[in-house]
Amino acid sequence: QVQLKESGGGLVQPGGSLRLSCAASGSIGSPNAMGWYRQAPGKQRELVAAVISGGATNYADSVKGRFTISRDNVKNTVYLQMSSLKPEDTAVYYCNLRRAAWPIMEYWGQGTQVTVSS
Repeated sequence: QVQLKESGGGLVQPGGSLRLSCAASGSIGSPNAMGWYRQAPGKQRELVAAVISGGATNYADSVKGRFTISRDNVKNTVYLQMSSLKPEDTAVYYCNLRRAAWPIMEYWGQGTQVTVSS
């Protein structure tokens, strides 16, 4: 099993920055992908950014140039550096890990609230 523990959410003013962290433990497996999803009230959960074991990344169009995802394979931790935050970034952010090796499994963190408001 895998446990994901998010931290770093909070309240920030528009234009501000936050860094989210997610530490993974357990049978993580390799290769794998870790990412961040978000869900705003009344909307579906959407992919924000993801990074594979080797370091390749992808981003939602809405956050390109503002958010940066990275991972530390020694600490088994993924980060999401969020800059130039907008009110529409307000959501619960969920850490996700997907094993690419058998057994293919997907795991979710409990979520951390990010609120962008003045």
